[in-house]
Amino acid sequence: MFKGRHFDRSVILLCVRWYLTYGLSLRDLEEMIFERGIRLDHSTIHRWVVHFTPMLFTAFNLRKRSVTHKWHLDETYIKVRGEWLYLYRAIDKTGATVEFHFSKNRDLPAAKRFIRKALARHGRPAQITIDGSATNRTAILEGDMEARLTLPTAANDQEPITIRNSKYRNNRIEQDHRRIKRRIGPMLGFKSEACADVILGGIELVNMIRKGQLDIADRRNPPIADQFESLAA
Repeated sequence: MFKGRHFDRSVILLCVRWYLTYGLSLRDLEEMIFERGIRLDHSTIHRWVVHFTPMLFTAFNLRKRSVTHKWHLDETYIKVRGEWLYLYRAIDKTGATVEFHFSKNRDLPAAKRFIRKALARHGRPAQITIDGSATNRTAILEGDMEARLTLPTAANDQEPITIRNSKYRNNRIEQDHRRIKRRIGPMLGFKSEACADVILGGIELVNMIRKGQLDIADRRNPPIADQFESLAA
């Protein structure tokens, strides 16, 4: 993963983790690394984040713990170059992140892509709570129907996913959105949709590690830094 890099892997991973985890701008991080005696341009840190985050995320997904069968689903707003885009997210009843999907549009096709992604990775839940969105309800119904058609004939008679419409009961995921928003603030906006997609994935990755969603042999809850670096091992 780090072959041919001018800087040591420990420096690269430190910069990537700090940027995704804490409320720092790239220039803040450049100054902090310089205090450690390392002269590094902030644009280099940005390139590291964009390049290595997808690899770390792929490694995480291979070791992600399973989620429960009761989900909460919602979307939130993310600004990119002055335009509002949408981050679809789902968590389970314990607060663990189920799945997320970044989209330019907030419509039925986008919602269905998110549902298909979640069902493909985690299987069909017993119940999904939404805030009353008719679009999300239709996406769940159609996505579930597609998923059930792929099941063996003997399993096709499974009950459809139960959909609960409750804005109050969906406050749990509204609170979880704040984790993402708090980190995005100091970044001073995203320059492109592709860049935003990668960095949001990295922020979600760190939050999932914080929630204990990385399957590790050490049950003593090692520091986030150790878990993060294990993904690059």
